[in-house]
Amino acid sequence: MTTDTFENPSDTSGDHLRIEPSILYFGTPVALVSTLNHDGSPNLAPVSSVWALGMLLVVGLGATGQTARNLRERPELVVNLPSADLWEHVERLAPLTGRSPVPEGKPPGCRFEADKFGASGLSPLGADLVDPPRVARCPLQLEARARHVRSDDSGDHVIVEAEVVRVHAAEDIVVPGTHHIDPARWNPLVYSFRHYFGLGAERGRSHRSQTPPREPVSPVRS
Repeated sequence: MTTDTFENPSDTSGDHLRIEPSILYFGTPVALVSTLNHDGSPNLAPVSSVWALGMLLVVGLGATGQTARNLRERPELVVNLPSADLWEHVERLAPLTGRSPVPEGKPPGCRFEADKFGASGLSPLGADLVDPPRVARCPLQLEARARHVRSDDSGDHVIVEAEVVRVHAAEDIVVPGTHHIDPARWNPLVYSFRHYFGLGAERGRSHRSQTPPREPVSPVRS
């Protein structure tokens, strides 16, 4: 049995619209990934595609970035998870690249910056088991070693599988006497369709956002 319902482009399936968004950043924690350059200096890059399975992290990177290059050559990293109040420091990194000259395909306005920590206003902190530094103000810092670094089918991205070898957590987000993160105190920075949020009201917008500016929306309270 067939109907025209599934072929009608004007069908909205009830209250749903068929849309074609330019990107699917539907809401994931922001991470700052630190790696080492060939000269031993640190590189720091914001990423918005990262998820965990047990102690394995899967990180998505742009193929032309310095982070991808570093991990192919030196497979150690720290995945630092900033709190929502650090969004402006993260945004300072957004238009920067650690590669010179700036690779083709980078967004307009992207420029080379050797000192990513200085540009962001954040400070490095030594790691225990890997060479790249941690980001001092990030409440969660995951030292890791990349096990697989491969290109995706498009060639535009690199997929990194990394084993976490040590976790550092700020004392005030840990349930006392345990190894558990207190979700009532943990407020990660979330990247949702190129806007920055905490677990509540919007914090700010990325310079790459394509959404028209609007007045901030207060969180719904029950």
